[in-house]
Parts: sequence; structure tokens; C-alpha cells
Amino acid sequence: MDVVFKTEKAVFNYRVAGIWIENGHVLLHRAVNESNWSLPGGRVGIAEDSKSSLKRKFREELGNDVRVDRMVLVIENFFEHGGKDFHEIGFYYLITAEENPSSFRKDTFHGIEGERLIFKWTSIKNLNEVELYPECLRTALKNLPQHIQHFVVK
Repeated sequence: MDVVFKTEKAVFNYRVAGIWIENGHVLLHRAVNESNWSLPGGRVGIAEDSKSSLKRKFREELGNDVRVDRMVLVIENFFEHGGKDFHEIGFYYLITAEENPSSFRKDTFHGIEGERLIFKWTSIKNLNEVELYPECLRTALKNLPQHIQHFVVK
């Protein structure tokens, strides 16, 4: 069971995401029926630590074992989606591949779960041209902090 609480008007999510950078590109994903992109990851399970959750999500969605290097960002994200208000707490970690030296591809691709999600490696230089959420990632990913940085996005 994921850490998500729903009411009639609002949803609370506890999310974890990976910042995977290769060749000056960062891995993004989106649902096939959406236009906005985000960093891969997902909801944390109850009684699951955030690093284990991130490793699980990459294994489930891409079949990749990843090394979780360090937490870089904590983002409190407030947004509207599907007629509901969302309050999301996100932990964002730098990650690298455990075994495969490179997973970089030029074209978009689907994960191992089927065609539910689309993944793409996006040039960090061009993030301002991408509908990436939370929006603070467009600038934060260009100059990753040495210490954990906290954002509140409303």
C-alpha cells in the first residue's frame, strides 16, 4: 500500500524520484495520455524507506538496478490535477546504474511494464523547453546543489 491519502477534494502523495544523468541528459518520463514530464519514480510504500522505494520503482518500470547516491532535493509540490488539489512531498536522489555502464538512448522508449509510460533522455540545456513538473526542476537540474535544497511550489 502506497503512502497516499485521498479526500473528496484533495490528495496527499509521498513521492520519490531519481535524477539519472548521462551524456548531459537527464531521464524523464510521462504517462502516455499526458503532456507533462517528470523525473521517474513514484509513490513510496507504507513501511518502505525512500531509497528502497526508488530502487523498486526503477526495477519495476525499467528493469534497471540503480545505485542511489545522495538526496539532492526535497520538494513540497501543490498542484491541481483531474479536478483535485494535490499536496505532494517529493524526495529527489541522484542515481546511477548498478551494472549497465550506459542506458542512454536518443529516441523515446517504453519501460518493461508496457506502454503506460514513455521515457526519454532530455538535454539538460533544453529543460526550459520541456513541460517538466515541478517547474523548479527546470533550473535546479542545471546546477545541482552540493547539499540538500528545499523547494515549496504552489
